Amino acid sequence: MKRIGRRTLMATVTLTAGALLAPVAVEAAAADNTPAAMGKQDPVRVLERAAHPLRTTEPGGDTADLRALSGMIADATVVGLGEATHGSHEFFTMKERVFRHLVEKKGFTTFALELSWSAGLRIDDYLQTGKGDARSIAAQTLANSPWDREEFVHLIEWMRDYNRAHPARPVHFMGDDIGAPSLDDAFFGRVSGYMEKNHPEALPRLNELYAGLRPIDDVFAYLGRPLAQRQELAARTQQAWELVSSRQGSGSEAFHWAEQNARSIAQTAKFLTLDPADPDSLNGLQRFRDEVMAQNVAWWQQHTGDKVLVSAHNNHIGYASDNPELYPKTQGSFLRDMLGARYLPIGFTFNRGSFLSKDAALGGDWKKFTVGGAGPGRNEHTLDQVGYGDFYLDVRKAPAAARAWLNVARPTLNVGTQFPEQPRDVAIAKSFDVLIHLHEVREADRPAP
Repeated sequence: MKRIGRRTLMATVTLTAGALLAPVAVEAAAADNTPAAMGKQDPVRVLERAAHPLRTTEPGGDTADLRALSGMIADATVVGLGEATHGSHEFFTMKERVFRHLVEKKGFTTFALELSWSAGLRIDDYLQTGKGDARSIAAQTLANSPWDREEFVHLIEWMRDYNRAHPARPVHFMGDDIGAPSLDDAFFGRVSGYMEKNHPEALPRLNELYAGLRPIDDVFAYLGRPLAQRQELAARTQQAWELVSSRQGSGSEAFHWAEQNARSIAQTAKFLTLDPADPDSLNGLQRFRDEVMAQNVAWWQQHTGDKVLVSAHNNHIGYASDNPELYPKTQGSFLRDMLGARYLPIGFTFNRGSFLSKDAALGGDWKKFTVGGAGPGRNEHTLDQVGYGDFYLDVRKAPAAARAWLNVARPTLNVGTQFPEQPRDVAIAKSFDVLIHLHEVREADRPAP
C-alpha cells in the first residue's frame, strides 16, 4: 500500500504542476498499411493528396502556406493546438506562428496555456500594462514547468509588442489549469479585495472560510496534510465561492472576475482532495481537471467574446487520449460538449528528434532525450513518407481512402513528463480534426540569461 500510495502521489503532484504524467508502456499491434489492405490504394499517396506543405515552423514572415489552415478553422471560436512532447522547439514555435496568423487573419485574441489560472492572470497583467519585463515574468510564472523555455519568452514578448501597436485590440494570455504549484496570497487578494470594496459586510465570513488555506505556498506540502483536513478546506472554498456568487446582483465586470477567481480557488482545493491510498481517486480527479480546463476556457471565451487558441498536450486537446484509464475524458471532449462545432482540435505528430523530459515523474531536471525514426506499423512511419516533410491536413475532408487509414488505431508516440515511453494506440481521425506532422524536432531552448 505504501508503494501504491507513493506512485499515486507522484502522479498527482506531476499533474497539478500542469505536466502530463507519462503513462505505463503497453504494446500495440501494428496495423496493416499495405496497398492491399487499403483497397489497393497506397495510404501515402492518398494522404499526400490531402496534405498541405509547411514553409517553416518559425514565426514571422510569409504565412501564405497557412491559408488553407484558415479555411479548415472556418468559424471555430476555440482552437486546441496540441504537442506530442512537452519540450520540443518546433511544437512551441509553431504555436506562436499559428497564433500570430490567427490574430492577424482570423480575429483571435487569446492564447490559453495548460498553466494555472492565477499564473495566466499575472502574465496577462504584464501584457496589458507593460509593468515589468517579459523575461522576469516568464521566469516567475513558468519556473520548473516544461514551458520555462526561450520560445515562450519570445511569444510573450511578441504579444506585448503587439499590444503596444494595437491598444484598441489587445491580445491576452490565460492559464486554464488547476492552481499549482502554488496559490499565493495576492491571488486570494483578488477575491477578498473585491469583497472588501463592494461587500464589506461579507468580508469577515470570507476570511473565516479561507483561514488555514490562504495561501497555498507549496502544493506538494499541502498534499501531505491529512485527507480529512483537505476535504474540510475544500468544502469551505466551495462555500466561499457560493458567498461571492450570492452577490451577483451587482453584475459588474469586477464581480464576474472575482467570482471566477473564487471558482478557481475552489477547483484547486477540490482537486487537492486526492487520496494517495486510493488509486481510483486519481482517475476521477484527472477527469475533473480536464473538465476544469474546459470550463475555464469556455468561461473566458463567453465572458470576453475572444476567440481562443488553447495550447496543451495532445492528450488534453484531442477528443480522446491514448490512455483512457488515466484520462477518461479529455479537455477537448468537454469543449466539444460545450461548444459543438465551434471547437476544433489540431494534433501534432513527429517522426524523429529530440525533446525535453525527465527520468522520473517527480523531481529532477528537464533534460534532452532523442528518438530515431518511427518504425513500420506506427502512424508516424506512414505520415513521414508523404513527400512534403512538414505538412498539415484536414482529417475530416481527406479522401475516403485516407480517412479510412486515419480512422485505424496504431501506435503513436506522445511524450509527457517522464521518459522512456512507448507508443500507444491512437486513431488520428477520432482524436483530431486537423493534424500537423513534422519530420524532425529538437529540444526546446533554455531561457537566455
